Amino acid sequence: MDITSFIVNIVGTIAFAISGAVVAMKKKFDIFGVVMLGVTTAVGGGFVRDLVLGNVPPVALTNPVYTTVAIGCSILAFIPAVRNRVGQNNVVFDRLMFFMDTIGLAAFTTTGVVAAFDNGNHSLFVGLFVGVVTGVGGGVLRDIFSMESPYIFRKHIYACAAAAGAITTYLLYGWLGPIPATIIGFVEIIVIRFLSAYYKWNLPVAEE
Repeated sequence: MDITSFIVNIVGTIAFAISGAVVAMKKKFDIFGVVMLGVTTAVGGGFVRDLVLGNVPPVALTNPVYTTVAIGCSILAFIPAVRNRVGQNNVVFDRLMFFMDTIGLAAFTTTGVVAAFDNGNHSLFVGLFVGVVTGVGGGVLRDIFSMESPYIFRKHIYACAAAAGAITTYLLYGWLGPIPATIIGFVEIIVIRFLSAYYKWNLPVAEE
């Protein structure tokens, strides 16, 4: 794994660990529950990615740095000053969740596409599928474990942003190489997410 992918993965791990931890605190979990949900959110997408690609045991088990970082971030989020501010202010909670989910989504989607390439899978469908699954997997597991309807199905162009970024990363990989492709795909996902939040873009929903 090159240094760029490592850095992006660490950024995604931190972001998703914090998002999992704040959801757990909002649900009044104890510190063990906070850490478990933070770790699950942080490494869940990568775990699924590795299983899909046949990379066993998954990186989360062979390289404990990601799990260790997720544990540390979850514990830091449990500090009373942070916990009280998040728990008592819905605006802070919503903004923190949006920002952390966006960063984690962008990081893991793009590195998921690169992982598919590095594994010898050069199909657009495989790259798109693995990228999106890596990006959204941890958040889906977080919402299931916290008994929430998955964020992916109800908030601001989530999976669609991941798909757009995954396609861009895939198309640019062979032309510019993995590092520029990862950076451009990362930025694209963030821009789409922020624009969707600002302009309140959402997919059509089923109405009664």
